[in-house]
Amino acid sequence: MATATVTPTAEVVTAASASTPVTLTPAAIVKVREIMSTQDPKPAGLRIGVVGGGCSGFQYSMSFENQSGMMDKVIKFDDLKVFVDATSAMYLSNCTVDYVETLEAAGFKFENAAVKSTCGCGSSFSV
Repeated sequence: MATATVTPTAEVVTAASASTPVTLTPAAIVKVREIMSTQDPKPAGLRIGVVGGGCSGFQYSMSFENQSGMMDKVIKFDDLKVFVDATSAMYLSNCTVDYVETLEAAGFKFENAAVKSTCGCGSSFSV
C-alpha cells in the first residue's frame, strides 16, 4: 500500500482579492520596487511580518526574500510579490502599508485597524 505525501505550498493571491492580509498603496509599491532594483541579486519579493518586541508587544518587520516559505501567503501587486507568514497574516488583516515623505522624515507607514494601542514613539503596537 503506497502512501502519498502532501507538501504544503505558498498560497498565491492577487492584490484585488478580498482575502489579502495586507495592502500596499501605489507609493509603497513604487518605493519597494525602487529599493529592490538596487539589490544584487534582485530579491524575489518583500516579506512583511509581525514580530514580538517593542514597548507595546509587537513590531512590524519588512525584509527582502529570495523565495516564499511553505506556509506563506504570496500577494501579487502586478510584478511585485509580498510574502506574509500565516501568524503575521492574523495581525495584518485589513492593514495598509504606505510610503510617506515629509520634511522631517520618510518611511513606510502601517495603518492597521486591528491595533488597540501604540507606544509613545509609534514603533510598536498591541492588539
